[in-house]
Amino acid sequence: MSNTTTTANGTARCGKLGQRVAYACGNLGQSAFYNALSTYFVVYVTSSLFAGVDKGVATKLIGIITGLVVVIRIAEIFIDPLLGNIIDNTTTKWGRFRPWQFLAGAISSVLIVLVYTGLFGLVNVNTTWFIVLFVITFVVLDVFYSLRDISYWGMIPALSSDSHERSTYTALGSFTGSIGYNGITVVVIPIVTYFSWVFTGKYVESQSGWTCFAIIVAILGILTVCSVAFGTKESTTTLRAKAEDNGGPLQAFKALAQNDQLLWVALSYLLYAIANVATTGVLIFLFKFILDNQAAYSLTGVIALVAGLVMAPLYPILNKRIPRRYLYIGGMISMIAGYVMLGIFSDNIIMVFVALVLFYVPGTLIQMTAILSLTDSIEYGQLKNGKRNEAVTLSVRPMLDKIGGAMSNGIVGIIAVAAGMTGNATAADMTASNIHIFKICAFYIPLVLIILSLIVFLFKVKITEKMHDEIVKELEVKLANGEIEADDAQAVEAVEAVAVAEAAGTAETATPAGQPESR
Repeated sequence: MSNTTTTANGTARCGKLGQRVAYACGNLGQSAFYNALSTYFVVYVTSSLFAGVDKGVATKLIGIITGLVVVIRIAEIFIDPLLGNIIDNTTTKWGRFRPWQFLAGAISSVLIVLVYTGLFGLVNVNTTWFIVLFVITFVVLDVFYSLRDISYWGMIPALSSDSHERSTYTALGSFTGSIGYNGITVVVIPIVTYFSWVFTGKYVESQSGWTCFAIIVAILGILTVCSVAFGTKESTTTLRAKAEDNGGPLQAFKALAQNDQLLWVALSYLLYAIANVATTGVLIFLFKFILDNQAAYSLTGVIALVAGLVMAPLYPILNKRIPRRYLYIGGMISMIAGYVMLGIFSDNIIMVFVALVLFYVPGTLIQMTAILSLTDSIEYGQLKNGKRNEAVTLSVRPMLDKIGGAMSNGIVGIIAVAAGMTGNATAADMTASNIHIFKICAFYIPLVLIILSLIVFLFKVKITEKMHDEIVKELEVKLANGEIEADDAQAVEAVEAVAVAEAAGTAETATPAGQPESR
């Protein structure tokens, strides 16, 4: 991998290997953290948190806690752009993003251990006080997690203004993110059962096992956030230097609302995220209660891990030959095929694993395309609106992931309660109705969402690599001449015309006056 790249205007940029590695390490712990918070926390709630409480009361408490988690995470989506605005308006000698990486990463790591202890056993002492303090703790935890996530992905434009160099950073982050996220799936059951045995003498899920799991996730989170905070350096470019005044929250929300490409990419990604996270959140139930083979669940993580390890480094290579639009579409088609197979063959473990390959392999292609499209929409919005909102724009993706995570939490809780998949329930306790409910929530509804996501992307998302290069050129000229104004939407429309003309093979006759010819 070369350490030197060339921007759209021919300027050489140096991509330091050490910085790339440091940045990549950050998402290892961040993605592990996200999986522990969005998927396995509710599994912990349904299996062990209320183990010392009467079964009838425990069922009610499970419903309350999972419901609160969903409400809290959805309510907080309106906070994420505000958090992005805070980051955008941060000015320190260490940069805009790095201080938030360290502070938010350290605090969220401590708090995840706290919630995985049942607030140090308060759940078994006073359930009312537990619920009150849980809500406060979880809100603070989620806010600081969002600050870490927003500052991480928001940092990419601060590292490079070149679309291909950004692709490299995104690929590296996605590569390590796949290891962190899917690695947790591989090791969660072995870790929980091992430490449960250490403290209880039994190979079953217990409070002590889940607490140790959270401690490991927290340590990994702190180490990896330090890698980003102390191993990267934010650059100052013309585009960023002209955008120091990012305005207040109202201007930030206005910028989001006026960026049509950001909104369409966001909608497509949101539909995908809800479907993806909802399905992955209940796969453990598929193996435990339908296939009656919980031990095989770890192979799910292996499939996802291998898929990420292969596809993440391949993405920049594929993207040099295949426009990312087609990578996104191909990934969606693969997921649709996987969902169909999971719905039909959910009781056949061999076919399930085949379907999971089709489900997991395209994940990296879809996520990286969405991240890069959202990243490139920063310059699109800057040219259109005259405002550059880096962190605010990129707060959209964590916000969408939060919605997906909330839906996952809700679905896990609904299935656990409605199908009796709580406590010591086994596959033998499942009825045809239970299995039907599971299939609808885990496969059929997400399948519809994936199809809708594909339709939105096909017909509404226009921003491409070539279009972004034209936007950057136009921005650099206008900013250098002091010409950029809030009403520069016509410039974007002109660039769009170039992109459309090129796609039709008629760029030579359709290049707007005053715009550089596409090359």
